[in-house]
Amino acid sequence: MKIKLTSVFVNDQNRALDFYTKTLGFVKKADIGAGNYRWLTVVSAEEPNGPQLVLGPNDNPAAKSYQESIFKQGIPASMFFVDDIQKEYQRLKKLGVKFKMEPTKTTGSIIAQLDDTVGNLIQITQLT
Repeated sequence: MKIKLTSVFVNDQNRALDFYTKTLGFVKKADIGAGNYRWLTVVSAEEPNGPQLVLGPNDNPAAKSYQESIFKQGIPASMFFVDDIQKEYQRLKKLGVKFKMEPTKTTGSIIAQLDDTVGNLIQITQLT
């Protein structure tokens, strides 16, 4: 069994694509329109054939409620791993990314949380 897709709900797919590619550095993998629906995925530039992240619209009331609730509770919608969190933190700060948590040591890792501008908290993690 393998993980090939995972997803986050977003309140604006165009803005999400811009943030996840231009700011975070992911690469667009799929962008397929089907009527009012858009299948939009990104992948890590470091693993172009790796798992895809679906940037799914939150237009379903349950999705929107879930997204808003976990954001308010400070729960990250997804976690991405980095080799050097301080370097990544500084790079993203220079690009104007808003952090909800600066790099913080935890057991076995250093974590930071950022606002992805489309309704989610994203955690970046460096294993120690």
